[in-house]
Amino acid sequence: MTTPTGPSAVLASLPPPQEPGDADWPGVDDPDALRALVARWLAGYGSAGTRRTYAYALGLPVSWADAVTGAEPGDTGGARPPAAPRGRLHHLAWFRWCAARALDPRRATGAHVTAWLHALDAAGARPRTRARMLSTVAALYADLVEQGAVAGNPAALNRSRLGLSGASREPSPTIRLTAAQVRALVDAAATLPDRTRHAELYRRRAVAVVALLTLGLRVSEVTTLDRDDVVVTGGERVLRVLGKGGRRREVYLPAPAAAAVDAYLAHRSPDTRPIHRGRSGPGEPLITRRDGTRCTRFGLYALLRRVAAHAGPELDGVADRVHPHALRHAYVTIALEHDARLQHVQADVGHASVATTQHYDRGLRRRAASAADVVSEAIHGTDALPRRE
Repeated sequence: MTTPTGPSAVLASLPPPQEPGDADWPGVDDPDALRALVARWLAGYGSAGTRRTYAYALGLPVSWADAVTGAEPGDTGGARPPAAPRGRLHHLAWFRWCAARALDPRRATGAHVTAWLHALDAAGARPRTRARMLSTVAALYADLVEQGAVAGNPAALNRSRLGLSGASREPSPTIRLTAAQVRALVDAAATLPDRTRHAELYRRRAVAVVALLTLGLRVSEVTTLDRDDVVVTGGERVLRVLGKGGRRREVYLPAPAAAAVDAYLAHRSPDTRPIHRGRSGPGEPLITRRDGTRCTRFGLYALLRRVAAHAGPELDGVADRVHPHALRHAYVTIALEHDARLQHVQADVGHASVATTQHYDRGLRRRAASAADVVSEAIHGTDALPRRE
């Protein structure tokens, strides 16, 4: 007898989104069929980070996102970042909200989704958070409609009536760091105290991590960088970054960032030469932990917190609010404050935009069409920049 394989079979062996003591999947008579539908939906996303984000947002065990690729449950090896800790709204994630009411998600109506959004509101979820969670649920049901599992999308609601139409345009709650504060983080990383015999490697690694985050990279993008993602193209050193949706983009390396990465790699191993396009590189992580394994999101978050705590008076009152996304946010705000073109900034940080994608085809990217040097100049000063013709 042949054992079934594929995403559906793997998910069938995994636990459902339940709280301790619950039934297999409250309100669902055929949980394996529902798991198969969810598996097919998750498997449609090429990025492990996207699959994990969606699984977590729906209240599913994050191991489901790995299982659809055949990975062992709980496996976080390779390029996969670790799972985020449970937040205060975890019990109100869509599938868990349904399970608490013994509601089969396939029988949910618009009234159910509206009641769920009101429950999130009562729990203190911000409009941005509710809008993001609604978008995730809507994406799931759009796929279920295509699969013929449901007749319509119950999450296709009038967002204006729900007060969510302008949620994405609300001011970001992320702390806004100035160029001087980012510079203080760079300086603090270079003097980070460490009493082990790896102190110098630890400091160089910290400087390299801060330098990469000041390029506007997502923390998940930093964790998935390999050494062979540092390439020379068009006479310029760039990072080939794997962003959301499995899309690659080129991020230019200003002189300070390139020097920080080179210094770290030189101390870690002697071969720091960037590869040329078309050649294969060593295929190892760009940033590693002390044992040589790939860094994790949690590790970089903890490292940046230590750097911020060591940054001195420049970070007084905000050090405990510094996290990787704050540096990505700083890249955008500093660039725009110094009159960088909005389209250049969007291309640098990989924001999803049809207009940007059409105008900035990867083959047309040039250093002049990047805000990297503008931000680097604001942080490090003019002397740190290469001369432009």
